[in-house]
Amino acid sequence: MNRRIPVAGPWITQREIDYVTDAVTHSWYGQANSYNQRFEKAFADYLEVPHAISLPSCTSGIHLALAAMDIGPGDEVIVPEITWIATSAPIRYVGATPVFADVDPTTWCLSPASLESLITPRTRAVIVVDLYGNVADYDAILAITAKHGLRVIEDAAEAMGATHRKRRAGSFGDAAVFSFHGSKTLTTAEGGMLVLHDRKLLDRVNFLRDHGRKAGDVSFENSEVAFKYKMTSLQAALGLAQLERIEELIARKRQAFQWYADRLGDLPGIRLNNPGPEVEAVYWMVSPIWDEGLGFTATELQDALAAHGIDTRPFFKPLSSLPAYRHLPGMEDCPRRNPASYRLRNLGINLPSSLMLTEDDADFVCAKVREFFTANA
Repeated sequence: MNRRIPVAGPWITQREIDYVTDAVTHSWYGQANSYNQRFEKAFADYLEVPHAISLPSCTSGIHLALAAMDIGPGDEVIVPEITWIATSAPIRYVGATPVFADVDPTTWCLSPASLESLITPRTRAVIVVDLYGNVADYDAILAITAKHGLRVIEDAAEAMGATHRKRRAGSFGDAAVFSFHGSKTLTTAEGGMLVLHDRKLLDRVNFLRDHGRKAGDVSFENSEVAFKYKMTSLQAALGLAQLERIEELIARKRQAFQWYADRLGDLPGIRLNNPGPEVEAVYWMVSPIWDEGLGFTATELQDALAAHGIDTRPFFKPLSSLPAYRHLPGMEDCPRRNPASYRLRNLGINLPSSLMLTEDDADFVCAKVREFFTANA
């Protein structure tokens, strides 16, 4: 094969090019925020939430949310084991302690039972992850957090367009965050969005993200040391164009998943992403998981596919297993406490899920996966 099949990538049309060209030409000085404002309003309308704030990354959104909620040293924040470190890193930015919970073995999202078992008097919040485009069990999770008076931040970085009972991912928590990295369903190349329901929290976030200045300040009277978290107009223009095409982007993601399901669904011992009840997932990544008894590792499958020009990604490793967290107390208990998360780490990969994936690409990938399973299972 002469070319590689990428694991992820965007779908860019003339609309995106035109919007970004207009932004780089006209969005300066008095017009500097015009695309940001349009993007934020359109995004909030799409999610049916009151407020959306465009940011340079999803990570900065989690950081701002935690800071605005006054979460800091001495506090604990529960976060699922299976996610990218960007979900948990901001907990340390504010000086709080991450507490790693197990995931549901079927949906791979936060286990409500594990969440409840880890709540202590120090617990202030939970960050719930809508993993790989699925949606967590918010009926159970929100009942638990309401009972214990906990803040909820929804990490919907990978779930743009997914729904639970027709309610969109990103509309469940006190705050929610999205990623617009180049691999995501909707991209601004880099960037993110923080969505909020509470006006007081919004005011605090806007203050913190502009170096601790009150709204409308032109005299540079900074009353706190804060942050610089803003999206550029060029990114906002790209995001607005993508948002105007969001339904076709979502449809293409779901089509790619169906290609894989049709071609791999009959393989013994393998299963693909499994949405929870009444969830319409968006399948940011198509992720096969296989039975432990099949006798091969994720790395072996990845290497075999790479030899045929097929790019893949490993399934997320448990956060508590990463060198970045080994110094924290209690990490040695996590493999026992979070068995589902530790079982998954060597039993799954992400297959090519680019928005430019073709049916011929899917045919080729699935043929090579089947060859490997036949030879090694």
